[in-house]
Formats: sequence, structure tokens, C-alpha cells
Amino acid sequence: MADQHRVIFDTDIGTDIDDILALAFLLGSPEITIDGVTTVYGDVGLRARMVQKVLQLRGIDGIPVHTGIGQPLLGLDPVYWPGHEGVGLLNDNDDLATISDRHAVDFLIGHVLANPGEITLLAVGPLTNVATAVIREPRFATSLKRLVIMGGRIDISDTTSGPAEHNIKCDPEAAHVVFASGAPIELVPLDVTLRALIRQPGVGALRKRDTPYHDALADQVDRYPGFVSRGGSTFLHDPLAAMAVVNPDLLGWTAYHVGVELRGTLTRAMTVARLPDNRTPTTARVAMELDVTACETLIAARLAS
Repeated sequence: MADQHRVIFDTDIGTDIDDILALAFLLGSPEITIDGVTTVYGDVGLRARMVQKVLQLRGIDGIPVHTGIGQPLLGLDPVYWPGHEGVGLLNDNDDLATISDRHAVDFLIGHVLANPGEITLLAVGPLTNVATAVIREPRFATSLKRLVIMGGRIDISDTTSGPAEHNIKCDPEAAHVVFASGAPIELVPLDVTLRALIRQPGVGALRKRDTPYHDALADQVDRYPGFVSRGGSTFLHDPLAAMAVVNPDLLGWTAYHVGVELRGTLTRAMTVARLPDNRTPTTARVAMELDVTACETLIAARLAS
């Protein structure tokens, strides 16, 4: 029997389709029980409604959805809000389940401390909720079974987008707190996520299922500006992190001391990785290699399940 995983999904689900596909991967994985979903960054209420709509289309009740913190930890940077969030998914006449009135950070702390060593937290957005939980409750970080994060970039030698990855850039101070927390971190950075793609055949496989749920997933991919601009393909950033929860052996891991640059004029929010030594202990296992075909095949199968 495959290992079972109890997961909290912390997400900034919105314009980029990788969040919704990560949620779909979790929903399509029999090894996973989703104990709750928490939303972060920007209009967290709208993000929560997107989650509720996906769950409703899948025919799933009982997964609590909690809204979290909408602003960066120190409020030093404006919130990035493209404005396409929910387009084509949410409708004015949606009759969605009630969103929990318990704050995401309260849920994170309470649920993890009530189940020490049992909960995997999958964080695929800015780390504001997670950092706040770390600050408020010293036991939180070390009570997690695993903290799987999509974010950062280790090798910046070949990039035209600058040294900072989006999730870290949106709240670098929060990322700094999390990487220094002592949590059992598994980081899935752009180094691997930029190598895994969903393409037109993957979207076609979703449409062949011919259900409102699978049609909605396919429609969100087709609508994503990045999918269109790249000629019918886009990156599986967050689904690859979700895959790492259930099948980490498809990735190649390196132990690093990971820090976040907070002050550099040109390098703010850059993730800096060093091999551990006596002064810089390991703070994360970092995915630096992957079996591209196996990862894409597994993700496609779970999305279409």
C-alpha cells in the first residue's frame, strides 16, 4: 500500500494555472487526504472561492477552506495582482460552500500542533501565512512532518527574468523567516519546474474526460496568457511540488543552506544556496534534478483521473 499523506494546501490560486493544477493533482491522488486549504496574498476571499468552485466541480464536500493574509509580512512591496483571477471559473450565480471564518494562520497552528509529525504543508505561494504561524507559535515549524515549498531559484546563470522567483519576491521577509525556522523543508525551485510542461495533448486528455470538472481545468489552461504566448505549453511549477509530496524519488535532491537576500538593490528576494558546513547547517533539501518524462506522465495521469 502506498504511503498516505495528510496535506494542508497553502495557495495563491489565481491567474497562473499551476495552482489550480496542483490542487487537481492532490484531488486525483489516492495517497493524499487534504485536511484543509489556506489562501494567501491579495484577494484571499476570491482565491478561496476559486478553491471552493474546484472542489464543488469535483463533487467533494468537507474540506475546510480558510482565508489568510493578503499583504506581505512587512508591507514593503505592493501586491502583484494581474486581474484575471477567477475569470472563466467563477460565476455570479455560483452557490458555493461557506468559507470557514477561522483564520488560515489559526487553522495552521491549531491543526499542526494537534497532529504533531503527521501533517505535510504544501506551500505554493508567498510564504506569509507560514511565516506568521512560525512567528506566533515556536513549536509550529518542528511539528510539521514536511514543508514542501514551490519557490526560489538556485542557479541564476541562465535567466532573463532576474534572480528572484515570484513566490519569494512577493514576500522575501516571510521566506527568510521560514527558511530560518528549522522546519523540515523540501524546496522545489525553478531549476526543475522550468523543465516540466503541460502541452496541448495534456489539455486534450482533460477534455476527453468530458466532465464539468475536467472541462474547467482545460479551460483555465487554455485561458492562461502564458499558455497562449508560449504556443500551447506552460510550466508545471506547483503540480511538480504537489508530485514531490507523493513521489519525491522522481526528483534529485541536494542538501543546502538556503537563505534569502533582503537588501540587495539588484538581488532582493534572491534565494542563495550554500553547501552546509559547521557554520551554515542544512536548512532545506532542494530538488535540482528530475526525470522529466516520468514527472510529466504522472502529473498528466493524476490531472485526468
